[in-house]
Amino acid sequence: MTATDPALTALSQGWCALSLLHGRIESRIERALESQHGLSVREYSLLDVLSRQHSGPGGHLQMKQVADAVVLSQSATTRLVTRLEDRGLLTRYLCATDRRGIYTDVTEAGLALLAEARPTNDGALREALDEAAKNPELAPLVRVVEGLHVAA
Repeated sequence: MTATDPALTALSQGWCALSLLHGRIESRIERALESQHGLSVREYSLLDVLSRQHSGPGGHLQMKQVADAVVLSQSATTRLVTRLEDRGLLTRYLCATDRRGIYTDVTEAGLALLAEARPTNDGALREALDEAAKNPELAPLVRVVEGLHVAA
């Protein structure tokens, strides 16, 4: 492929549209979560991911798995966990079978804040998608997102 290849240009345009849609969604959600709950998008995502853990085999995520789930580096994830731990929203503990493993749990306060913030997150997402659907370049991507049924 060359720089003038129409397929590359279409691919680049698609990527730019996807990036634009993501940015608009994240910005809308960030403003709503921050103003109403004092949470960033990353903090909300981390609480959400960690709230899905359960006790027993396979029920906890290692910090690398958490970092992958919230799309941050391990060091950024550690700083994020520390901030939420300092706010009393998370606790950390060592794995009982592997003392090198560090796990986290969402506290009752963290679960309560997550429950309060979830409708805000969902509402801001809906607003962002509705707004983006009015843009002809973004409308096809909105339809794809709305049609996704990801297994949990």
